[in-house]
Amino acid sequence: MAAIDDTSEPDSPVRSTYPPLVEAAWLYQADQLCPEDLPMTAAQALAMGMDTPTLCELAGLPRHADPRDIRDTFEQALEELGIVLPDHHLARRYALRRLATRFTAGEVDLAELASDEWSEMEVETAEEQAFVALLPPCACCIEYTLGLDEAAWEAQLQIAACALVSHPTVGPRFGGTTSGVAIAEGH
Repeated sequence: MAAIDDTSEPDSPVRSTYPPLVEAAWLYQADQLCPEDLPMTAAQALAMGMDTPTLCELAGLPRHADPRDIRDTFEQALEELGIVLPDHHLARRYALRRLATRFTAGEVDLAELASDEWSEMEVETAEEQAFVALLPPCACCIEYTLGLDEAAWEAQLQIAACALVSHPTVGPRFGGTTSGVAIAEGH
């Protein structure tokens, strides 16, 4: 089976992989996707023409199925489709960029950005560092650390998020470019 990587041919059947399924693999590796959401992602991939026995099995699992069964079935479905799970570190970097993208699009409010999950992340670019440095460890820290200057912080966060979004270094690519498992600067 052909794995999705930077060297796959333009005419490869892997090119027609359902993009949300590839993105789900990245978010799954970054611990940003709940197992109960994977059966619906599989059902949508089936509706778009993807078809393997395990993908059908996954689509038929209920949301309340054992998360271990969902994870095992998801990983088997990806293997059948030739989708290789990315490295956890690369997936986390992609999830950070996705968070910045969602923030700049207005899909994430300030309180949702407050999480200590990003503070321990190994960043590799100046854009990642600038964005992570502005993320408070918890919602109560927003008011405590920012005081009355929340507007200035939000403006700085928008600038850092835009910079990160404009310099994508890792993540899946679709369409006429590459469907790379990892695209990283200098790698």
